[in-house]
Amino acid sequence: MKKTLAGAFAAALMLSAAQPALAVERGGTLVYGRYADSLFLDPVLNDANVDIWVLSNLYDTLLLPTDNGQGVQAGIATKWDVSADGMSVTLQLRKGAKFSNGRDITPEDVIWSLERAANPKNGIWNFLISSIDKVVPDGSDGVKIMLKHPDPAILHALTVFNTAVMPEKEFEAEPGNTDEAKAREFAKDPIGSGPFVLKSWVHGQSMTLVRNPYYWAKGSDGKALPYLNSVVFKVIPDDATRILQLQSGALDGAEFIPYARVQELKKASGINMELYPSTRVEYVTMNVRKDVAGKANPLSNPEVRQALNYATNKKAIIQIVTHGVGSPMSSFMSSATPLHAGKGELYPYDLAKAKALMAKAGYGKGFSTSLLVLAGNQDELSIATMLQQMWGQIGVKLQLQQVDNATRTDEYRKGDFSMRLSAWTDDIADPSEITSYFAYSPTIQSLHTGWKNDTVDKLFVQSQSQMDAAKRKEEYAKIQQIFNTTGPTVSLYQTPYPVALRKDVHGFVQIPLGNNIFRGAWVSKKTSN
Repeated sequence: MKKTLAGAFAAALMLSAAQPALAVERGGTLVYGRYADSLFLDPVLNDANVDIWVLSNLYDTLLLPTDNGQGVQAGIATKWDVSADGMSVTLQLRKGAKFSNGRDITPEDVIWSLERAANPKNGIWNFLISSIDKVVPDGSDGVKIMLKHPDPAILHALTVFNTAVMPEKEFEAEPGNTDEAKAREFAKDPIGSGPFVLKSWVHGQSMTLVRNPYYWAKGSDGKALPYLNSVVFKVIPDDATRILQLQSGALDGAEFIPYARVQELKKASGINMELYPSTRVEYVTMNVRKDVAGKANPLSNPEVRQALNYATNKKAIIQIVTHGVGSPMSSFMSSATPLHAGKGELYPYDLAKAKALMAKAGYGKGFSTSLLVLAGNQDELSIATMLQQMWGQIGVKLQLQQVDNATRTDEYRKGDFSMRLSAWTDDIADPSEITSYFAYSPTIQSLHTGWKNDTVDKLFVQSQSQMDAAKRKEEYAKIQQIFNTTGPTVSLYQTPYPVALRKDVHGFVQIPLGNNIFRGAWVSKKTSN
């Protein structure tokens, strides 16, 4: 996958070099079809991609990820330096950077934002910057981050959504006695420093962002970004409807195109069918608590989980659902994730071994369980239907429960589910995030599943301050080995991001870390459709 990513970017660079660049056109509105609505636009207190992938358009961080998702570049900070002993990071803030209400961004705002994000009481992402001891001013236009211990991922962590710089005075002026209460109010009309500002939001239907007149970045024409006047997100859960609206011109772009439609849209007039390189992995999440809804849970038995893995013909799913676009996984994390350690396909299809494991676990006659599936999602329904058939061969009767995204998210977070189809994308060019979310039990009980392994927990804590690259690689290899053999998932495949755009849309990119970047997007009035 790493070679594939590199090749894709090299090809893109060659293509752009071979073609004359179009002169950008300013103004206009880009209408983008989303499969689900956002839930909560606070960068600290959330854990859903429907929020995370939008936040980068409203909030800026000290550093930004590069478009290939592997490095860091200037954001609100223009210069940064890690001390020789690894115990501090000094950053110089961008002169003239402002929030969307016109107020200057100050070192005090940065300090407050990082301290809020690092507070263990605030959300689940604080582990990404748990190494921070304190943040202090450094001159009149800088900050110095003092660390509790050296942190090999600290610069990458400063690109992640939860470290967004927010306005302290405006946030603290909101009503409420708790951080969450204030955040709920603030997020209704958020003030950030990203390229866009929230104008309106009809929950479950649409969200409109308008250009931030105080945004600091400049476009290729030397004027302030963004080029667009506004971006409108239309919430259209049904894949077929989203595509029809794209084809009719009601939408300028649409996310999560079903892989079954990719080839069709590649040939369609007036449409660019993009497959953006990604760190996206598709998997089944299994609740492994001993009792679920007052009943004994067969999924708590690791041999049953192994049996389900062996009974899953991943290559067939990849061929039928992704039409060969996906590839098998060799670990729970993407092969494009740094320190990925897997080799070969995880649990190659072996029906006989699956049946033997079921019998050994005491479930030779099988059992009944359920799977949460996103209603209207063609790919998920195809996967679920195939799993229903495959697992039926080892006696597992699988009931499909089609629900909307908000319902599924709520049941998942409460641990009130048996299984759900899931997808993950890294937000940081480091394995710490996915490992904490999937395997380190104190974060969210390992994907809200109740899985816990003391050795994994200990190794993860060690890895967070491990500056010896070889030792850190060994720690992550061991974590992956334990999780891959006993963990609460059925790893299905890894894929690029399928996004379809009208041919008059330029400059949009979804980076491998998932972020939808609209700041450089523009719509040509001259391009023929």
